[in-house]
Amino acid sequence: MLQSKVITVREKKMKRKDILLSILLVTLWGLNFTVIKLGLGGVPSMLLVALRYLFTAFPAIFFIKKPKTELKYIILYGLMVGVGQFSCLFYSMQIGMPAGIASIVLQIQAFISPVLAMIFLNEKINKKQIIGFLTAAVGLALIAAASAGDNTNKIPVLAFVLLLCAPLFWAISNIVLRIASDKAAAKGEKLNTISMVVWSGLIPPIPMIGLALMLDTPETLVNVLKNLSGISIFAVIYLAFAATLTGYGIWSMLVSTYPMSIVAPIPLLVPVTALLSARIILLEKLSLMQWSGFIVILAGLVISNVNINTIKNLFGKPKATVE
Repeated sequence: MLQSKVITVREKKMKRKDILLSILLVTLWGLNFTVIKLGLGGVPSMLLVALRYLFTAFPAIFFIKKPKTELKYIILYGLMVGVGQFSCLFYSMQIGMPAGIASIVLQIQAFISPVLAMIFLNEKINKKQIIGFLTAAVGLALIAAASAGDNTNKIPVLAFVLLLCAPLFWAISNIVLRIASDKAAAKGEKLNTISMVVWSGLIPPIPMIGLALMLDTPETLVNVLKNLSGISIFAVIYLAFAATLTGYGIWSMLVSTYPMSIVAPIPLLVPVTALLSARIILLEKLSLMQWSGFIVILAGLVISNVNINTIKNLFGKPKATVE
């Protein structure tokens, strides 16, 4: 009896269109940290996460069909990203984590994701990628050390611990998305990533409101909602439509299209736009060591992903590999 083997085609080199989308993603997510900090000035962290995902899901679910995947993957993705990653990130920033430093520490997902992909998806990590990741890690350490050593930016221990949990949840969500995408491909279907982001947005609001009620009284939360400032409203709109719908739509598409080892390092560029926007809008200072860290991070990205063939493929037709 003949058995058909499921073939998953995954691009090995990034298309030019997707490179431009990656640049847009880096910009949106970089500004995201400054907007979060502005939003937290008028809205408690857990309530801000709940509002973010409430407006991510509504009214979009009335126009976008449910993704062609099992309900458990929608729930898991929503819990990992919306509840796990952002509750840790937002609360750490509320209790003293600077926006620029938050953007840096969050990027250790670039090192966790490929390891999880190797364990659960049987993806391989080559020496070139390991060297690139280690190089970028040195850059992240330089920036974090420079900022942590600044007496004007002392970071509470709890804020740092919570922030370290955020990239772990992000990395797990990447694996959940890849598994859901591959299972859809096995059935001859394509997982609609925008649909996945929208429908998974239904999951976080209730748990986040529950957490908000544990940290603040109902009267406080109602009073916040009655007195939302223009900045707070802008923050909610940006977080829902720019950072979440657009940003995670792009990210989910990249994760479901390319190997994790290629996609995971992309957000390492987020601290560049994050620290620049934090400097301009929030007046967070950039030191020489922080800029040095940027250069080292960029070097790590180049080592991991750029070679002569990659440059050639930017101007040619990308090849696909069959897994």
